[in-house]
Amino acid sequence: MTDQARERSVVEAAPKQLFINGKWTDASSGATFDVLDPSTGKVLCAVADASPEDGMAALEAAAAAQTAFAATPPRARADMLMRAFHLLHERIDALALLMTLEMGKPLAESRGEIAYAAEFFRHFAEEAVRVNGGYQVAPAGGARFLVTKQPVGPSLLITPWNFPMAMGTRKIGPAIAAGCTSVIKPAAQTPLSMLALAEILAEAGVPEGVVNVVTTDNAGAVMEPLIRSGVARKLSFTGSTAVGRRLLEQCADKVLRTSMELGGNAAFIVFPDADLDAAVDGAIAAKMRNSGEACTAANRMYVHTDVIDAFGTKLAEKMAALPVGRGVDDGVRVGPLIDAAAQRKVQQLVTDAVERGAKVLTGGETGNEPGFFYPPTVLTGVPESARMRHEEIFGPVAPLTPFTSEEEVVAAANDTEYGLVNYLFTNDLSRALRVAEALETGMVGINQGVVSNPAAPFGGVKASGLGREGGPTGIEEFLETKYIGIALA
Repeated sequence: MTDQARERSVVEAAPKQLFINGKWTDASSGATFDVLDPSTGKVLCAVADASPEDGMAALEAAAAAQTAFAATPPRARADMLMRAFHLLHERIDALALLMTLEMGKPLAESRGEIAYAAEFFRHFAEEAVRVNGGYQVAPAGGARFLVTKQPVGPSLLITPWNFPMAMGTRKIGPAIAAGCTSVIKPAAQTPLSMLALAEILAEAGVPEGVVNVVTTDNAGAVMEPLIRSGVARKLSFTGSTAVGRRLLEQCADKVLRTSMELGGNAAFIVFPDADLDAAVDGAIAAKMRNSGEACTAANRMYVHTDVIDAFGTKLAEKMAALPVGRGVDDGVRVGPLIDAAAQRKVQQLVTDAVERGAKVLTGGETGNEPGFFYPPTVLTGVPESARMRHEEIFGPVAPLTPFTSEEEVVAAANDTEYGLVNYLFTNDLSRALRVAEALETGMVGINQGVVSNPAAPFGGVKASGLGREGGPTGIEEFLETKYIGIALA
């Protein structure tokens, strides 16, 4: 089979309908929307475009399934997740190709994401059987306190396009483990990975109505009625801070439980005593994962004046050497951005920084090839006034800014409404811990450019979100604590 034939085969095999109450169904209106290949700008296929009525049908199916699923033994729910874990690994090649075609990332990264996504199912399979409570004597004697955990209830899960499989399993895993049913709305740019995951979950034995997937090109019209319905009891959202704020306002109406992983503006700090080669490798990991299209991407790189020239030269050499192209091609390290709007925004941010005095060390201009590509770019001397110092770049651009003191760089790193993750490189342990504690973020990477791990709590502070996903705390987002007072005769 030729490469093109295999690509067509994988797309043709992928589900393209809504998944409601265990059945594949067209949108009630018959409407569809196109999914594009960002490496060519051409249409891959069309998928069902749900109406508000379709969304409500999915939520009603989740609500109807909730009581029985909550009563399912934890071990049975854990077994479902483990079967799905194994199926993801068995089908990793086809799933990775499907993801690369709809999202653009290189196949090696897509394979890595499928493995990472599967780990959330294994992790929460283990957590499902460890939900516990407590029993104690009342301080005044007589009564007893019984504390138990129960599932929150039907949950709305909204996932982004940049990690279309892992952001789903990071929410679905704890929901199933806790005994919650759900309605998932994947991003319109990358619906195929989530639809493929729904197929796997059904095969793994997840009961009808427990996991429902609605795809739509009009998220607000479909999801707002579900949020305001009073039927849903939980919203978990990963996406931009601007959208998160609107969703929080909607959730306030029915006092929905919320967890949100929102925007980031990560600082990457290189102190003069750092191992520069390790720092450069860490910078590439923190900046170039997913072509920079990640909320955890290093957005502001602060490098001490003593080493900024050497660091910039090394980083520019390595960035310039990264092969750019279609993610399905051998050896490609940098794929396209998700769409034309993303490509335009990155170019505007670079142009703005250069006009304000930044110097281009490599990259900085789009080519004329088809697709939504942007070259790996390094800028130095990026001033505070540049837009990219305050906005998420979401592209393969590394902006360097010099600093002279620890106090100065900590203040600069904290001077943002965001607080998801920061990175720092130093060989001074005292400094590492001192700075890590001073940084106003939910996560800090010390001498490493990647912090995401299913066994660790992922999330931010300030405008970067509420709650945590993953780790031992991730399942708590889908559990309510109930206190039962018992009088003794």
